[in-house]
Formats: sequence, C-alpha cells, structure tokens
Amino acid sequence: MVVSIEGKKYWLWRAVDASGYVLDALLQSRRNKGTALRLMRKLLKSQGVTPLVMVTDKPRSYFAAKRQLMPGIEHRLHKGLNNRVENSHLPVRRRKKCMVRFKSAQQCQRFVSTHCHVANLFHLYRKHMTATDHRQLRAHASSTWREIALSFKA
Repeated sequence: MVVSIEGKKYWLWRAVDASGYVLDALLQSRRNKGTALRLMRKLLKSQGVTPLVMVTDKPRSYFAAKRQLMPGIEHRLHKGLNNRVENSHLPVRRRKKCMVRFKSAQQCQRFVSTHCHVANLFHLYRKHMTATDHRQLRAHASSTWREIALSFKA
C-alpha cells in the first residue's frame, strides 16, 4: 500500500498469516529487494519457523528476496490470494480518507505497529461459533485490553 506523507511516497509492507492475524508491518520509502529482505528477515527472526507457502502480490522484489532467503518455499501469487493482506490495510486507509494524516514516517510506523497488535487481540472469527461463545471471547479480549491500558497509565 502507498502512504503519502508530506508529499513523499512510502510503501507499507505487511505480513499476515493464514488466519488473518497481522504478523508485522514495515514502512519504507523504497520498494526493492533490500526492503523485502529486511521484512522477511524480521519475520523469520520473530516467528522462529519458516513458512510452508508464501503468498504475495506481483512485485519482483519478493521473488529476489525469497530466492536468497528461502529457496525451498512454495511461492504463490495471484490477484485474489492476498486479500487478507489487503484487508489489513483498512485502518490506514480509513485514517487517510478522513483527512487525519500522518505527520511523519515515524508516526505512521508507530501507528501501524501498535494497531496490528491491538487488532489481533480483537480479531475473532465467527465461523462455527455460537453467539454466546463470541460474546465470551469478546469480553475476555476487552478485559485483557483494559489490563494492558491500565498498566500503561500507572
């Protein structure tokens, strides 16, 4: 996703797992092999395991970085396969749309990094779940969030 900050273009890179949880987000001014390598190294270091399949969109920088870091992994690319990543961009798009812009790249990176962890806490799948179970999980997520918020105030 492209984010304009003070007239300069930045690229927002995100990694999302098969369940739709955002693993990491990175804001860079370039869209090249080096940036893709940086994101992939960061992910491999934080996850501790290599994925079985990698789904991306069309930029060739992904191919070059994957070939160097993870040559044995299956790489799929198709217009509809990366919808989970595109849907994870929605909070940033909403913020851009309502004219609450980012003042700097650091502010944007801070927002994106923080928001992905908070959104993961409240990310609940409704499939094969009763309304009662969903309410209980939502209440648990809210109480967890309250504990986290109160620990920052103290």
